[in-house]
Amino acid sequence: MIYASGVDVGSTQTKAVVMNSDLKILGRSLIPTGANVSRAAEKAFPLAVAEAGLTAQDISYVVGTGYGRYKVTFGHSQITEISCHAKGAHYVYPQTRTVIDMGGQDTKAIRLGDEASVLDFAMNDKCAAGTGRFLAAAAEVAGVSLDEVGPLSLQATKPVRLTTVCTVFVESDVMSYLAQGKKLEDILGGVHRAIASRTISLAARVGIEPEVTFTGGVSRNVGMVKALEEKLNVKLNVSPEAHFMGAIGAALFALEKVLWKKELSPELT
Repeated sequence: MIYASGVDVGSTQTKAVVMNSDLKILGRSLIPTGANVSRAAEKAFPLAVAEAGLTAQDISYVVGTGYGRYKVTFGHSQITEISCHAKGAHYVYPQTRTVIDMGGQDTKAIRLGDEASVLDFAMNDKCAAGTGRFLAAAAEVAGVSLDEVGPLSLQATKPVRLTTVCTVFVESDVMSYLAQGKKLEDILGGVHRAIASRTISLAARVGIEPEVTFTGGVSRNVGMVKALEEKLNVKLNVSPEAHFMGAIGAALFALEKVLWKKELSPELT
């Protein structure tokens, strides 16, 4: 049996996955990235390996991905998060043609072809609008936890219209609506709708084709899922593995690297 790992170092969280050559996920880990990116990778990897019941010596190949992929110093190679999210989404949902990946600091839209090939992509990585950071800013000024904003937004009956989708100014927008006596759930409903609109505009640049798979940490936000589905008028694929999709894709690439080497040189394991 061959074992490989993918380590996805994101701006907010670092994820690691261990898979075997039967394409079964054996172990996972998720930790805050923090200020030391290399250390985050070094912590996440052994946690996933331990959950798999293996040792680091059992892992034949490691692929680093995410914005901090070059800081996975123990990795054998690095592959972009675009390719890894496409690969991971195709593994979980083979009919995926569009991936929307929403993380802490950026949002990506990816259009897929056959066998997880990337046909086109667009990124919002210069501004935190329409990302987890935008939601966190709204939650902070509203005085609720980030885990609460999604469920609360589902209770909106008259979602407000935000004047901006800029993270810098969302706090003043929220404060203004609170001062006007608007219901918190309607304010948060408006926040989610604003992010969804911005995200759909980004995805439209690459072309939106079903099936659409939602990945990244924000995919765990039920309010964001609903807002996107309403704007797209399609049901999103949202897997329990959505947060680990980049790491899964990286692990799949790692397995391919090992199997390819073994095919060229059968004596290699």
